[in-house]
Amino acid sequence: MSSDSYDLKDLGFDAFFSDQVDITIRPEMIPARIASEHRGEYDVWSERGEERAKLAAPLFRKLHKKRKGELPGVGDWVAIHPDLDVDGIAVIEQIFERKTVFMRGAAGKEARVQVVSANVDYVIMVSSLDDNYNIRRIERYLARIWASGAQPVMVLNKIDLCDDPQRVLDEVATHCEGVPILLISALNHTGVEQVRALIEPGKTAVLVGSSGTGKSTLINALFGECKMETGEVREKDSKGRHTTTRRQLLLFSDGGMIIDTPGMRELQLFDDEGIDNVFADIDALTAQCKFADCSHDSEPGCAVREALESGELDPGRFFSYQKMGREVRDFEERQDIYQRRKSEKAFGKMVKNAKKFKDQND
Repeated sequence: MSSDSYDLKDLGFDAFFSDQVDITIRPEMIPARIASEHRGEYDVWSERGEERAKLAAPLFRKLHKKRKGELPGVGDWVAIHPDLDVDGIAVIEQIFERKTVFMRGAAGKEARVQVVSANVDYVIMVSSLDDNYNIRRIERYLARIWASGAQPVMVLNKIDLCDDPQRVLDEVATHCEGVPILLISALNHTGVEQVRALIEPGKTAVLVGSSGTGKSTLINALFGECKMETGEVREKDSKGRHTTTRRQLLLFSDGGMIIDTPGMRELQLFDDEGIDNVFADIDALTAQCKFADCSHDSEPGCAVREALESGELDPGRFFSYQKMGREVRDFEERQDIYQRRKSEKAFGKMVKNAKKFKDQND
């Protein structure tokens, strides 16, 4: 356990969380914030300092039966027992209700949800202005950010590698209404102060984006020291390797926190929350279609098709909208199949146990 204690207010423990102590958290419990995760164990910060913690067995069993997103993640507030267990590790007894949570569908065939960060005030999507730049990827991230409940921020990094940064900013602005957009070069420390100014004492931000966009370089620039390892990107496609291997909460000496995350090869959608925020123009057109269940294919009176034919609506943008919808439906279908198979397996086990009991008593 670290000898340095933390002031809970500096860690973002505001009225939203303190009110829960009186209602749902037992008075002897100690509030702590998860700073990093280590294969089922956590580093937590509290008034006791920094220490390793793990979920109490009953809580683990309860959460393990639910979706993966129910398990705590970096940024979560938890209540730990005042006494350490026999191994000298703190025990997490309860999880505070979240203010915000940024989640994604986990990679793989099983339809699972993964917490990327919890209780953040800003989700900062970092996109680099080299060959890695992709407006469709920005739309996808923005949908999940709006769904998180946090304030989205767009950071366009590596402006030194772009001939016309203003042109790109104007393009992004048409897809990110109401979202701050910052032009920076983390490597050259250009515009970094704009990012730092957002993160006031007691506030938390998280950096998200694909590999090679410069998230770790930005972290180092914000702190003025080498906090995170950085790596080269491949020249042929501007793709980087994962220099950040786990999510980590970092505290600025003058207040405010930021979470660095590994680059995501895939940001899978698992519900349609946030999509309407990104595609408000298409949503408005859909409302003008003659038929409420219009598929925007060949129906008469389709406002979306008319907008596509007139050039008012970009075909690439509409394709992105349709692709996200299909992905959500596919995830939900896989989740239904998974839950059905899980129920069938549980039922089969119950029947087997009942037969075994009957045979033993005949």
